[in-house]
Amino acid sequence: MIKELSEDLRSKISAGEVVERPASVVKELVENSLDAGATQISIVVEKGGQQLIQLTDNGCGIPGDELPIAFKRYSTSKIATVDDLFTIDTLGFRGEALASITSVSEVNVVSASENSDGFEMSITNGELGEVQPAPAVKGTSITIRNLFYNTPARKKFLKSPRMEFRKVVEMVRRFALGYPDRAFKLVSDGRDILNLQSEDLESRIVHVMDPAYRDQLLPINFTKSDYSLSGFLGNLNLVRTRPGEQYIFLNNRFIQNRLMNSGVYQAYRSLLNRGEYPFFAVNLFVPHDQVDVNVHPMKLEVRFKDEWRIYHVLKSAVEEALNPIINTIPDFEKPDLGAQFDFPTKFIPQEGQTNPDQEGLDLQSTTDSAINFQPAVNRAKNYASQLATRPEPNSGKVDLENIWQIHSKYIVSPISSGLVIIDQHVAHERILFEEAMAAFDTNAMAAQTLLFPEVIEFPPDDFSTLLDVLPYLEKMGFRMKKFGENTVTIEAIPSEMSWGNEKNIIREMLDDYLETQKKYASFQEALAASFSCKAAVKAGDVLTVEEMRELVNRLFGTKHPYYCPHGRPIIVQLSMDELDRRFERI
Repeated sequence: MIKELSEDLRSKISAGEVVERPASVVKELVENSLDAGATQISIVVEKGGQQLIQLTDNGCGIPGDELPIAFKRYSTSKIATVDDLFTIDTLGFRGEALASITSVSEVNVVSASENSDGFEMSITNGELGEVQPAPAVKGTSITIRNLFYNTPARKKFLKSPRMEFRKVVEMVRRFALGYPDRAFKLVSDGRDILNLQSEDLESRIVHVMDPAYRDQLLPINFTKSDYSLSGFLGNLNLVRTRPGEQYIFLNNRFIQNRLMNSGVYQAYRSLLNRGEYPFFAVNLFVPHDQVDVNVHPMKLEVRFKDEWRIYHVLKSAVEEALNPIINTIPDFEKPDLGAQFDFPTKFIPQEGQTNPDQEGLDLQSTTDSAINFQPAVNRAKNYASQLATRPEPNSGKVDLENIWQIHSKYIVSPISSGLVIIDQHVAHERILFEEAMAAFDTNAMAAQTLLFPEVIEFPPDDFSTLLDVLPYLEKMGFRMKKFGENTVTIEAIPSEMSWGNEKNIIREMLDDYLETQKKYASFQEALAASFSCKAAVKAGDVLTVEEMRELVNRLFGTKHPYYCPHGRPIIVQLSMDELDRRFERI
């Protein structure tokens, strides 16, 4: 039987479109503050915002007689007619946010407008309390407690407090980058996370991203007709292997638009490898009648009248800003995000390994383990069937006396049945991965103490995640101690690493930890795979004959020498029959 939903149920369904998690509450409150002209915005959260979110601003405030109206659905001061939808210059306009928040939390608001007394009102489960006089200065303070207390089904889908805290930090970071002229403060569980004063965009990027971003930014200023673009691009030192530091603003509003992102990436295309992502924070200004922001309740998506014009404006502007890099490419060596590798000078045989002084390594002896190999990464599962039906290698041994390196990338050696080619990077990656996984159980991964401990500062959200994974990093050979706010001292690193790139490696490991559910069977595998990829010898690293022999020996001492943790092949074997066919001998 079809029946009309109750008002209470309708309000909770509507709230689900706007209020997904604590970060979305912060988003709606900050938007209201900015629309109210606030120049100082303070945010306090507890337990990642699940227990408490409190926002205080110095905006225009809400008169006492308008407080009840402000919390009713579809009540707003920002639009009045249909035509207003096409000339919106405020962040909010739907009149849904406050009503949605009050339907799933306990709310208290204190506000005072210019030259007026303050007033207070409480709302529980959507029921408005009485408006009462209260001491207050100009501005508004809203306190939200026990988010989703009356919708347990939604509450159980929230992540851990630390994960929700990361999302709150990212949300505040977006506003801080979009409005560098405003002051923002963020406090979490009594600890100051951000304390930003009004400043220029370049300084704001350094303060909300990472102090290391200083001197790594390229300015962008571009105007074409009634469109303009400004902001900063990261040089190649700021390239990461995971998206997440790409910020596009439209008239100061953070948005997500694939075509606009594509315009920026196309400008970078000659500078990046596959799977690499640059940093950028750019603000595109277009006439309000050229864009429709009334597309989705979250207002992250927009619709342009002329999308391809937007695409070409972004692409042209970014290409122009990147000219200082592009014009110096012949003399430019792209920085290596991974650590350089120091091979041990003395080989100590372990169980399952062989001494490099032997005549050769038997490929046949490794076949069974290769057949049983199951790659850790989900996308590598396609290889499983290949491995199960993999033909056994022809008889032969890797000739360690005749071993060469090609283009500082591949190791080549003859075998009795033909030729074997080994990718040096993924080979070393497999070695380090298995050693790291074993270390989680045995704490056996060797460490090297740094002569001078290195002090490293992390962004607040990365630092929070670092505390989560620190016990596992220590098992892998890292030794670090907390040293002030968002800062650690690194005293030791795994013996396979050379010092100098610890921060990049750790940040990549934190990124992969956050992607655990999507890519890896366990977060230990995520950490081990990320570490092994970043710490392994790279394509372009020149190896001595002894180093190549050592690498091959250790590879065939692993359980699964044919594929790296990400599913890429390590060894390619060319038989004599195939070589003869290539030369038309048969």
